[in-house]
Amino acid sequence: MFRKIKEALSSFVSTLGETVSKKELSEKEFNEVFDEFQWLLLEGDVAFEAVEILRSRLASKLVGAKVPRLGSSREYVLGVVRETLKELLAGSTFSNDLSSLIRESQKPYVIVFLGVNGVGKTTTIAKVAYKLMNNGLKTLIVAADTFRAGALEQLEIHASRVGAPIIKGKYGADPAAVAKDGLIHATKNKYDVVLVDTAGRMHTDRDLMEELRKVVRVVRPNLKILVLDALVGNDAVSQARWFDEAVGVDAVILTKVDADVKGGSALSIILTLGKKILYVGVGQSYEDLLEFSPDLILNNLLSINT
Repeated sequence: MFRKIKEALSSFVSTLGETVSKKELSEKEFNEVFDEFQWLLLEGDVAFEAVEILRSRLASKLVGAKVPRLGSSREYVLGVVRETLKELLAGSTFSNDLSSLIRESQKPYVIVFLGVNGVGKTTTIAKVAYKLMNNGLKTLIVAADTFRAGALEQLEIHASRVGAPIIKGKYGADPAAVAKDGLIHATKNKYDVVLVDTAGRMHTDRDLMEELRKVVRVVRPNLKILVLDALVGNDAVSQARWFDEAVGVDAVILTKVDADVKGGSALSIILTLGKKILYVGVGQSYEDLLEFSPDLILNNLLSINT
C-alpha cells in the first residue's frame, strides 16, 4: 500500500534532512523543497487540499528548525514528519471499540449503513457482522435495499456465509417498513445488534435520499456508517459531505485500501474528510477488515530506508 506516497516522503525527508544538517531552515528553503514534494504528492493522487494541510503543519514545525548537536538530520526530519502525520491521523480515529460500545449500550444497538453503489457496502456489512459475531454479539442483518436488482440475494449469500440471520422484504417494498420489521424482530429475540443495509443511492438522487431519511427516522440508529471507496479520492469526500448534510454520518469505513497502490486517494480522504474512520477494508475475505489507527497508516507510509 501507499507505494507512490512512500517514495515521495522518502525523497522529501532526505532532501530536507540534508538542508537542515547545514543550517537553520528558512521558510524559503522549506517551500522550495516542499514545492517539489507537492508535485510528487499530486502525482500520487493526493488532493490539493490535503497537500496544503501537510504544508502548513510541517512548516510550523520545521521552519527555523536546527538539528541537535550530534543528531542525525534525516532522523530528525523523519521524526517530525511522523509526529505531524500521527497528529493529523489521530483526529480521524474512532475512539471506541465497536464491540465494547455495543455491549455498554441499550439493546438492540442499531447501525444503518449508507453509501453509493460500487463501494463494497454489502461485503462490508458481512465483514462487520463476522467481526461482531466473533466477539460474541448476537447479530441480525436487515436487507432494506429493496431498490437495486440482486441486492437482496447478494446480501443473503453473504449473511449465509458468515452465519448471520437476515430479515428481508420484497423488491419495491417500503425500505423503512422492512427496517422497522427487522428492529421489532431483533427486540423480541434479544439481539445485541442490528445491521441495516440501505439502497446504494447516488448522492444526487433526491427521491431516494428522502427514502433514506425515512429509514433513519423510523429506526433511530445508534450509528450511521458511511462506506467509501478509497480509490475514488475527492469524489468520496463529496459523497461524505452530501450524506452528512442529508442524514448525518457518525463514522466511515474505507474500502479497497489495499488496492490504492499510490496511496494518495486514501490519505486525502482521511486528512480532509473530517469524520472518524472506524475500519479499513484491505481484501475480499471476511477477516480483511482492520480497525483504523494512525499506526496502521504510518507503518505503511514511513517504512522507508533510514
